[in-house]
Amino acid sequence: MSNHTPATAFGDLLAKLRQLPSALWRLEARIKGVEFGGKCVFYGRPILSIAKGGRIFLGNNVAVGSSVRDNPVACFQPSVLRAMISGSQLVLGPSVGLSGTVLCAGASIEVGEGTIFGSGAMVMDHDFHWPTGQWGWATDDESCRKNARPIKIGRGVFVGARAIILKGVTIGDRAAIGAGAVVTKDVPTGHVAVGNPARVFRREN
Repeated sequence: MSNHTPATAFGDLLAKLRQLPSALWRLEARIKGVEFGGKCVFYGRPILSIAKGGRIFLGNNVAVGSSVRDNPVACFQPSVLRAMISGSQLVLGPSVGLSGTVLCAGASIEVGEGTIFGSGAMVMDHDFHWPTGQWGWATDDESCRKNARPIKIGRGVFVGARAIILKGVTIGDRAAIGAGAVVTKDVPTGHVAVGNPARVFRREN
């Protein structure tokens, strides 16, 4: 017996209607140079940018959530996907899920099949700003290139809401990153990382 009420049925209808612009956002992504390995769904309009000579690849069945209602805890911002400089690449494997997620590659960010990101998670393989002169800050491409360190995230990883994964980190298959964790070191396969800075534990089940 269905437990749907008129209100939930109406909500389901609205959810389907919100998917209609997905084709438009896919088209925009293609125009900007995003490569697709199959079907990809956009829930809301993401922020996308690819520097000349950079690359963004989205595998089959990738879902990119950028609308407030896309996630049970809501998305407070659109998903952000950026290949920052020439030679940088952002590669998402099949069935990766993003919810208001920030992925900014100055070198390389690779995400394996089936990995999902909680609302507001951030993955950045460089520092964005570098000290220059007495009090200034640089943001030039060459500094980015020297500063960036590749990030690799394995298959079936869960990255909790508001977690931050920083440059040079490798995360093994089936690892879990706790909500709000700040990950600065590698997380082995099947382990859990929690806290700021994140501590790593072996998963018990």
